[in-house]
Amino acid sequence: MSPTVTSHLRSVNVIPAPGPRPPAIPLGEALRRSADHVGHPAYVQDALAVDLAHASDEQLFGPQRTARADLPEPGQWVTQIAQAIVEVMSGLRPAAQVVRWTTPQVYAVIARRGALAARRRASGTRATAQRARVISVRVCEPADGVAECAVVVSEGVRVRAMAARLAGQDGRWRVEALQIG
Repeated sequence: MSPTVTSHLRSVNVIPAPGPRPPAIPLGEALRRSADHVGHPAYVQDALAVDLAHASDEQLFGPQRTARADLPEPGQWVTQIAQAIVEVMSGLRPAAQVVRWTTPQVYAVIARRGALAARRRASGTRATAQRARVISVRVCEPADGVAECAVVVSEGVRVRAMAARLAGQDGRWRVEALQIG
């Protein structure tokens, strides 16, 4: 005859693992349960529904357009940048001083012409350049955050015309197109 053994262990109850999100509360019931004394529904927090699949890093973190109301007066600004650009292109000023206010394409042209002028001056094939002086500026604003400027610049006896298109980007004007005659 075998002795009977009684166990103090209970049987194990297996339940499924919870999902990554808590179960949804039916809105009708939740709103009725959590409304305040006036009848306004209480705030129910959920995951933020943002679809980043179609957004690129450049759209989210790249240069952002700026409205005209948030930008300085373009006439005064283009007077200063036009003088700086002409001085860079004549080799009197380093090109890095205008990099922040120009697009990469415009900067490349300005820097190339400035380097060429500096080499000419160093080799002695060209007389020393004179400081540029802005004579007149005309500004037209065809769209919000865009300014098209015509500038007349004098360098000694030489007078040049400059056309520039400015775009508002990141709270400042930026030269995105430039033509110098």
